[in-house]
Amino acid sequence: MPAHLPAPPAITPDWALFLDVDGTLLDFADAPGDVLVQPELIDVLAVLHGRLDGALALVSGRTLVQLDELFAPLHLPAAGLHGLERRDDGHISRDARPPALDGVLAAARSLAAKFPGARIEDKGVAVALHWRGAPAAEEPLREFASSALIDLPGYHLQPGNNVLELRPDGAHKGEAVVDLLALPPFKGRRPVFVGDDLTDEHAFTAVASHGGFGVLVGPRQPTAARYALHDPAAVRAWLEEGLSLA
Repeated sequence: MPAHLPAPPAITPDWALFLDVDGTLLDFADAPGDVLVQPELIDVLAVLHGRLDGALALVSGRTLVQLDELFAPLHLPAAGLHGLERRDDGHISRDARPPALDGVLAAARSLAAKFPGARIEDKGVAVALHWRGAPAAEEPLREFASSALIDLPGYHLQPGNNVLELRPDGAHKGEAVVDLLALPPFKGRRPVFVGDDLTDEHAFTAVASHGGFGVLVGPRQPTAARYALHDPAAVRAWLEEGLSLA
């Protein structure tokens, strides 16, 4: 982890805890569907959610459906697709899917088929192009995504860890966190966001502006986070230690 960043303090009962998923709670896999969720982690999240009076949320690039499948039987407060999907107090809101995205998705899959290991993920209102399992596909997929923007007004490219997303303008993880902080059970608490990717920097800045702090997972620099943990295993251990909070 960055040498200049210390480990985060122990979790306290006054926090609002926001957690990224891939690369933070879970170790990466070549395909998003291949990640491993340990039952012990689900138990830890369930207990922490209760001890924080419900002020624990997942904030992820995955869809809410995917999050619920991964962490079943938990249905935690969550923001999916970097904030394009929201769930609070049982209510789910989603943006509409533009018709042009179907053609872009089909063309992306045709291109990825030329690179075994490359993956195209349909996220409803967004499309993710993954090359973790096929490094040679990175440049062709990047070029394709840039050209696809012509057919998708109001969309932009969101880079991530071995992935590039075509996604609507306007929403990001920082905005999702700020929206949740205006609602119970998060309102009035000290916000803490834990994440690993560039997409988490908006959230690090947001929690800092509301009296909280960010925790970076991994060595990436620069960052707006105040603390750091080495990897997802260290995050899981830190969360488990938080079960002893008063």
